[in-house]
Amino acid sequence: MKKVYPVILTPAKEGGFVVSVPDLEINTQGENMAEAIFMARDAIGLWGICKQDKNQPIPEPSTTEPKRKSNELITWVDIDFDEYRRKHENRTVRRNIALPAWIDEAVKESNMNFSGFIQSAVIEHLNLSRP
Repeated sequence: MKKVYPVILTPAKEGGFVVSVPDLEINTQGENMAEAIFMARDAIGLWGICKQDKNQPIPEPSTTEPKRKSNELITWVDIDFDEYRRKHENRTVRRNIALPAWIDEAVKESNMNFSGFIQSAVIEHLNLSRP
């Protein structure tokens, strides 16, 4: 489910921006504009999947710009809630793999965290970023 929400960026006295998402009544912040927009998308995504988990509806975004003060900027942030959930799903799943016995013995002798190693190897091989 894809949506685009208007956000207000307010310059912070200490630098960076305070970010407000009026449609969802949530706020976040960023040290620069790029980080502020990234944090807005993250806040919207997290907020949305929490609503979904509670079987509550996610409000439709406004179709007009919100009111702003003269020093504030308005931008629009897109979010794909289904993709956000997939990227941030940290539940573990069990996968059975077949290994030659000699590799299994070497893993046991080394006290290696085999699941952790496999995760790291797949992330590196597929050039994935960690959430």
